[in-house]
Amino acid sequence: MEIEIATVGGYEEVGRQMTAVRMDDEIVVFDMGLNLSQVLIHDNVQTETMHSLDLIDMGAIPDDRVMSELDGEVTAIVPTHGHLDHIGAIPKLAHRYDAPIVATPFTIELVRDQIADEDKFDVDLDLQVMNSGEQMAVSDQVQMEFVNVTHSTIDAINPVLHTPEGAIVYGLDKRLDHDPVLGDPIDMKRFREIGREGDGVLCYIEDCTNANQKGRTPSESVARKELHDTMLSLEDYDGGMVATTFASHIARVSSLLEFAEEIGREPILLGRSMEKYTGTATNLDVNLPDNIEMYGHRRAIDQSLERIMDDGKENFLPIVTGHQGEPRALLTRMGRGETNYDFDTGDKVIFSAGIIPEPTNEGNRYQSERLLKMQGARIYDDIHVSGHLRQEGHYQMLEALQPQQLVPAHQDLKGLSGYVNTANAFGYEVGRDMHLSRNGNIIQLTE
Repeated sequence: MEIEIATVGGYEEVGRQMTAVRMDDEIVVFDMGLNLSQVLIHDNVQTETMHSLDLIDMGAIPDDRVMSELDGEVTAIVPTHGHLDHIGAIPKLAHRYDAPIVATPFTIELVRDQIADEDKFDVDLDLQVMNSGEQMAVSDQVQMEFVNVTHSTIDAINPVLHTPEGAIVYGLDKRLDHDPVLGDPIDMKRFREIGREGDGVLCYIEDCTNANQKGRTPSESVARKELHDTMLSLEDYDGGMVATTFASHIARVSSLLEFAEEIGREPILLGRSMEKYTGTATNLDVNLPDNIEMYGHRRAIDQSLERIMDDGKENFLPIVTGHQGEPRALLTRMGRGETNYDFDTGDKVIFSAGIIPEPTNEGNRYQSERLLKMQGARIYDDIHVSGHLRQEGHYQMLEALQPQQLVPAHQDLKGLSGYVNTANAFGYEVGRDMHLSRNGNIIQLTE
């Protein structure tokens, strides 16, 4: 069987992920993501109304014109989880392919929302739900399996293509979490089985976001304990307290909701993405606190902030968007004094999120924190664990899968260096069985 991998997007940066695997005449596309940083550097850009070619020229979505060089038909589009750098380009690109979108329940609902918000293109494709642990036929010779992984959002999977030449494992994005706050632990047993079944693993495509960091990524339960300790330490503070985190991080949002009530504050989720992600999780019966109060529209947000000020800031914990300092997010607007929430000297702001390693994010976050400090706020920073593997996690995955070939992804060349060193310890060499690719390249695995 002839197998090729097209590294369409996400091989020179963190963001706009898209990879296509051709197996004879069948093509499976993994992810169609957005590089949000390329959007944020422009003022008042509304991606919903923009043409895909303009977004490609901006570097905001993958340039999928390389797909015309693959001699086959796309049979499935498979987003691995619900983050925008993996699903954000689906409304702009998916209509070009006559193929179903296959994903886990939470991810499918987020994709459905993305498509519904699209103003430029009509994406009329079947949305098929497939759970972790299940398999589906791609062709007479190829089966696709979803293996459960843990990440900074729920319902994440690593898809595996079982071919006559061996398995192809698409390894974006995950951490080795054996004690998650929500959902099941990563299925390392299944990864080890795949590494030893039949002809083993032909190729492993891996997320290298934190590959330059030593050690292992801690469990989400570690972040939960740190967040709990921080909030208990502030239990007696008689003033304003605001928290922010990734809206898609349902486990972290759940912890914030729980701990707010424990210290006697009423939690309120504020921001469009907060309402979207948590509302979707609630509709899918994810184990969350009852009667969550959440508002996404500007007027409802303003009314909630006015109520908080009228009834006393000390009685509430607004959980808001803006953890990366995004210019139009709620926390940033609060820092600029554009809302009716007033900070007093000593008020607390909890950033339960790390900074996505990209210059635009780093600059925006710095500016947001400076604005908040200028109003007298005290910052509690980086109460967080990453959703991505560090070096020892990569070592464990290589040990489990024992792949014949590697394709590092989800970083620039500097960011890939730590992964290259880890893989070198297993005997892999760049240019022989480890392929450092770029966006728009095609890698020939078998002939």
